[in-house]
Amino acid sequence: MNTMHNLRIERNPLGRLKVQTPDGAVHEPVTAVRAFPIQTPAANISLVGPSGHEVAWIADLAGLPPEQRALLEQELHQREFMPLIQRLVAVSSFATPSTWTVDTDRGRCQFVLKGEEDLRRLNPTTLLVHDSHGVQFMIRDPLSLDKASRKLLDRFL
Repeated sequence: MNTMHNLRIERNPLGRLKVQTPDGAVHEPVTAVRAFPIQTPAANISLVGPSGHEVAWIADLAGLPPEQRALLEQELHQREFMPLIQRLVAVSSFATPSTWTVDTDRGRCQFVLKGEEDLRRLNPTTLLVHDSHGVQFMIRDPLSLDKASRKLLDRFL
């Protein structure tokens, strides 16, 4: 496993990430994976080769040259899909399963919450909501939601 010193990260002609490690070895395609995507999204990034083994470790994205950092941030954003719930518009029922209509950072959507166990507290200020299709939604801080949203959410907590 190599650390980020002297890594060269770029895209191959097919648009996939490739990395050249300090020993001169080129690995492609590689997949960027966050070790702790919620707690430390800009740190602890693993570059995994096609065999599924880690080929490089990036302790902190801030330590990379700007063009390589931008490339990895773009790749991670495309790979991860976790909309942030900004407002609860409506809940069909206070018993599960229930259909939720929410406004997210990616627009309005509707999903089914199968059971109360699909609403998880990650830490005192962060909630993770799993819909019936396995999509994860995040509520960064329930107290920052508007009063009507907090009232709906409180029924499930």
